[in-house]
Amino acid sequence: MLANAIVEDNPTFNRYEMPIADGLIAAAYYRTEGHIVILTHTEVPFQYSGEGICSQLARGVFDIIRESGRKVMPTCTFMVKFAGQHPEYSDLIVG
Repeated sequence: MLANAIVEDNPTFNRYEMPIADGLIAAAYYRTEGHIVILTHTEVPFQYSGEGICSQLARGVFDIIRESGRKVMPTCTFMVKFAGQHPEYSDLIVG
């Protein structure tokens, strides 16, 4: 995992981004419907798979959504699994 990686919202591209290395990012794509953030797809560069980066990204995404006062509807397979394994975020989940 990356020690100091920060997840940020990039509304221009409808994605949350986390820098990895050499200009590469992990990204969680979304769309919004009212106060609900629908997480549609997550990407981590192949060479970084299995390093916990996607989980770190997910934590950052869920924390940003919590801080914004919105709710989340994960439709991406990874985000659905992550939400199911982390009950500390269950108050955010809709649908």
